[in-house]
Amino acid sequence: MDTDYDIGRVARMSGVTSRTLRHYDDIGLLTPSWTGPDGRRRYGQPELLRLQHILVLRELGTSLDRIATIVDSDDPSTTIALLRDHLAGLTAERERYARLAATVARTIDSLEKGKPMTADHIFDGFDHQQYEPEARERWGDDAVDRSNANWERLGEEGKKSHMRVDREIVEALGAAVRVGFTADSAEVQEIAAKHYAWVSQIWTPDVEAYRSLTQMYVDDERFKAHYDEVAPGAAELLRDAAAEFARSRL
Repeated sequence: MDTDYDIGRVARMSGVTSRTLRHYDDIGLLTPSWTGPDGRRRYGQPELLRLQHILVLRELGTSLDRIATIVDSDDPSTTIALLRDHLAGLTAERERYARLAATVARTIDSLEKGKPMTADHIFDGFDHQQYEPEARERWGDDAVDRSNANWERLGEEGKKSHMRVDREIVEALGAAVRVGFTADSAEVQEIAAKHYAWVSQIWTPDVEAYRSLTQMYVDDERFKAHYDEVAPGAAELLRDAAAEFARSRL
């Protein structure tokens, strides 16, 4: 049995690119056990276990800075306790995805048979508070509490309308990218205005907060994947358009 693996094999086994592994080494998050004469990084079992821990935390949306603090614990009992917490989080996420799958299956069935669905069934499995801890850290408890209250005040129809507008924004951004519109074009500025109005239904950000929010759409892979769904580059286009919109109209 192999006692260590080179960077290419670790990349293939874990699904993490070699570039990411090199980055983790550069920032001190995952240092290889040794480097061969050919310059290739090599990893032993302790490094593989550490990488597993890192990837679990990434799946849970933890920032790299926070991950470094967690995985640097030298106390085995602390590591085991943290892994148990992560397992609970993953189990909860698995259950949520199971509910989402059941919701989609019900939707297909209702559309095929012409049966209406209740609003509760339509949104079963969607977690609108999954980013709440990060939001509280970034913008404060008062802003998040007001946002939650505003979300609940929308009611069932308002929530459905809010989600439809989000979809319209994503599709409009994708179309703008494909056509080649610039961030300061009238067409994209109209999308930015619609996006700001959409955000303001729940929370009204000032200039810096709005810029920070749209920068997060680029930096956080979860949000980036959402906005880039129709066309890669849409998240960046929204960020740049939001900066222009905030400068000229807020």
